[in-house]
Order: sequence, then structure tokens, then C-alpha cells
Amino acid sequence: MNISIVVPVYNEVENLPLLDDAIKEAMKGRTYEVIYVNDGSDDGSTEALEELVKIDPKHNKVIEFRRNFGQTAAIAAGIDHAGGEVIVTLDADMQNDPADIPLLIEKINEGFDLVSGWRVDRQDRFSRRIPSQIANRLISWSTGVKLHDYGCTLKAYRREVLEGFHLYGEMHRFIPAYAGYVGAKIVEVPVRHHARRFGKAKYGLERTLKVILDLFTVKFLTGYSNKPIYLFGGTGLALIALSCVDLAVLVIRRLVLDEHMIRSPLLLMGVMLFTLGFQSILLGLLAELTVRTYYESQAKPTYSIRRVIDHKPPPA
Repeated sequence: MNISIVVPVYNEVENLPLLDDAIKEAMKGRTYEVIYVNDGSDDGSTEALEELVKIDPKHNKVIEFRRNFGQTAAIAAGIDHAGGEVIVTLDADMQNDPADIPLLIEKINEGFDLVSGWRVDRQDRFSRRIPSQIANRLISWSTGVKLHDYGCTLKAYRREVLEGFHLYGEMHRFIPAYAGYVGAKIVEVPVRHHARRFGKAKYGLERTLKVILDLFTVKFLTGYSNKPIYLFGGTGLALIALSCVDLAVLVIRRLVLDEHMIRSPLLLMGVMLFTLGFQSILLGLLAELTVRTYYESQAKPTYSIRRVIDHKPPPA
């Protein structure tokens, strides 16, 4: 089984030689390639990566960005240039342990489509662990794919699981949600996690906000991409129902309390709710037309097939 290991790199010059040695040790006896994606490093990582290719051109490949585009873009570029049947993603900071890669591959061989690492004993500051735990629970609840550690970069994928969608923003952590949407078999395994020895962390609390915003996109794409009318139409009907209740209260107050309807703010609120509800339904219908144009113009199916089983004899 050919294995591609994708490693996004941003200012990790001290860690790269150690990481490369650790990967070689972990992958002894296997057919593999390592794709280092240099995400605009300016600390000497570029030269260090060039040296790794010179030392081991058989296994090592480097993709160099013109500037820093972020971890998601780096992972996407690595996946696009990977040639393996199985793709493993791994951080370059040596906090993920390459020695755990065979464990993930073993699970892939058992028939799983995606194996996600779970940093049970995470060696990070308390201020980073708490927001991460909150984000993991929120993502698990909203997507229905229950994982303890969405943020762990150490994951293994069958190539076909990664086909059919593009990565933006902080979307790389949501790949399990996309995979679950198309029916992939997903498992989570405990992996080791080490304290950072060299360099410094590249992400702070602001990343949590980006993840939450991206979650709205993921929820829409996995839950309503094929039937957007369910979201927009449901919202519209709810707003129209609220407007009807509002106007009914207004009529009752006029009949019972003899209050003037024109002077009440409830009249304006009811009209606005009804208008917004009607517009939301129309927006849902337009989204339905867009979805059909998207699928039909590309002859793209609305389903994903794992395999086809039949008993026809092979052609002569």
C-alpha cells in the first residue's frame, strides 16, 4: 500500500531534521513519500527542506508557497500532489509522534476510511486545551460525527474520502464531518503528544473564533447542500408563524383593550416578520435552482458509492 505523508511547515527549522529521522524510523519496510509543504517560512526552514530532499530524494518532496497561506491551504496542496492510496497528515512541530503512523495505517487496513488521532494526554497550555475541548464538543454535536479531538492533525485517509470537496479557511479539521456525510467509516485512536521543544506555537485563541465561523459553513454544506429549501423554507415558515402570532395578539388587544393598531409597534414587527419569512422562502427556492444547476451541469451525482458488488463473469 502506497502511503503519502503530508506535512505543513511554517518556521520549524529546528524540528525538521528530527521529524525526518522519526518518519524514516516509523516507515521502515513500507512504500511511502513525504510531502513537505513550506507555507512561507522565513526562519531557515526553506534551506532545511532543500537539504532533506538532497539527502533522501526517493522519499522526500517539497512544495514551496510564495507566502504564508495557512495550514489548511498547505494540507490541501499536499493532498493535491500526493500519489499514495492512503494519505497521512502530520504536524511539523514534533508534538505529533510519527511512531503512531503505523497504528493509523493498521486501522486503515482493517477497513476504515478515516482514522483520527486523539491526543489523550495533550501537552499544551491550559488556555489552549479548554477552547479546543469546547470546539470539539460543539463540532461533534452539530455535525453528528463524534470525535474527541478534531484539532489533531495526525490523521490517515483513504484517497477516495478526500475527493469531491475543497478546503478553505480552517476547514481541514472538518474533513471527518465531510467524510461522515458521504458515509465513510471513521474511527478514533489514542496517539501520543509531546511538549514542543523548539519554536513557538503558531495559533492562539483567535483560531477558535475562525473554527466556529467555519462550522456554520460545514453544517450548511453537510446538512442542507442538497435541499437548501429545508433551511431557508423552514426559517421562512417560522418567521411567518411568528408574524401571525404577533398580528393575532394585535387584533385581540384591539378588540379587548380597544388599543389602536396603528400606534402599536407590534404592527410594524408583524409586517417585517412576514416579509422576512416570505423572502427567506424565495431565497430557498433560488438556492434549489442553484443546486440543481450545479449537479446537472456537471453530471454530478447526489450520492457516493463505496463499492459495487455483482456476480457477472469477467469479460473474455
